Amino acid sequence: MAGSTFGNTFKITTWGESHGKATGVVIDGCPAGLHLNEDDLQLYLNRRKPGQSEYTTPRQEDDAVTILSGVFDGKTTGAPLSLIIYNQSARSADYFHISNVYRPGHADYTFDCKYGFRDYRGGGRSSGRETIGRVAAGAVALKILKECKINVQAYTKSIGAVSIDYRRFNSDEILRNSLYMPDTIAYKEASLLLKSKIKAQDSIGGVIECTIDGMPAGIGEPVFDKLDANLAKAMLSIGAVKGFEIGEGFNASMLSGSNNNDSFILDNSHIVKATNHSGGVLGGISDGSTIVFRTAIKPTPSIAKTQRTVNKDLEEVDISIKGRHDPVIVPRAVVVVESMAALTIIDLLFDNMSSRLDNIKKFYSTF
Repeated sequence: MAGSTFGNTFKITTWGESHGKATGVVIDGCPAGLHLNEDDLQLYLNRRKPGQSEYTTPRQEDDAVTILSGVFDGKTTGAPLSLIIYNQSARSADYFHISNVYRPGHADYTFDCKYGFRDYRGGGRSSGRETIGRVAAGAVALKILKECKINVQAYTKSIGAVSIDYRRFNSDEILRNSLYMPDTIAYKEASLLLKSKIKAQDSIGGVIECTIDGMPAGIGEPVFDKLDANLAKAMLSIGAVKGFEIGEGFNASMLSGSNNNDSFILDNSHIVKATNHSGGVLGGISDGSTIVFRTAIKPTPSIAKTQRTVNKDLEEVDISIKGRHDPVIVPRAVVVVESMAALTIIDLLFDNMSSRLDNIKKFYSTF
């Protein structure tokens, strides 16, 4: 199974299955000298772990991370970082009744077509539990970015038709409520909506917005490795993501050039933009303003409501999915989006260090 590695210079490989013994990640390219311990990583893993509210699966997992290699005396050594998180609450028997059935909205049918068999226990590699390795690696990337004074912040913009009001935007609220919404009123309205979906044995989706502040201008490549293209790939690699837009996104198609273009102005002799319709990226390269993008998250496909499908024996059947599932994926995906954004940015930052000869000369002139 190819395709479990992401990145070029700061490279990660995730491994493990939803109902296997453990999940984890190997990080190659982390520089030596970063102060790092398991508590640094656990802060982020705790944000995606299950069983924290009535809006997440009741599966109980500590999601406790162990650093197996790459750290000595509290600092990274430059060697590959290997991180492991053991699965402690897998109930594979919950899935036996669907071992021969293709669940609507899942990768069951496509896995069978590609590999000739599938791990039906929670989806195997296609399970949302795979993202735990991404978050562990993202925690490392986020810590490096903080050293560079770059801040990545994701939050829930909307759940169903309930959207935040930017006039009430309060970043302090993001970590205070279980839906990670920066708007208390929207949070209460979304909570009522979710209660109605739970009662109807159904689910719902939403939108996650992410901002990246402190980015220098000049990061990214102008052709295939555009900053926005790499962000799009990173976000769409998350199983629940069905759409990506940056800056004005699809709304740009309805604007005129004079409205969509960002005028350049001077601010204390620094070149800045008067507006930010581009979302912080021009020609695939960061322009120094805040990067703003959004991801559309689909409704949780595992629902107790009866659905029509087909089994391996080519029989049409009805299915009601048992087990422990999130009525909404959005809240636990917020930190996944944040992590994948950080991994994308740090990789391009490292790649950029060799883009100019004067930077290379400046670095090596200190030796």
